[in-house]
Amino acid sequence: VSRELALVKVSSTGEKRVESLRIADIFRANVIDSTNESFVFEVVGATEKVDAFIKLMEPLGLVDVSRTGVAAIARGANPL
Repeated sequence: VSRELALVKVSSTGEKRVESLRIADIFRANVIDSTNESFVFEVVGATEKVDAFIKLMEPLGLVDVSRTGVAAIARGANPL
């Protein structure tokens, strides 16, 4: 089982701001900081999911990204 965490800062106003919230909802990203002009989203999942979220945020005012890299653990009771 593997997951990656990314913090994604988006700065926008108006319709782009609303669209960034819609996309975040689809990706089940959490808003962890909000100002009148920006959001910081927390998105967790497979690397492909994180990459797709970041790509969709680029035209909406992507400012910064911080990623953990992949964290993984073997499934089941016996480690192999």
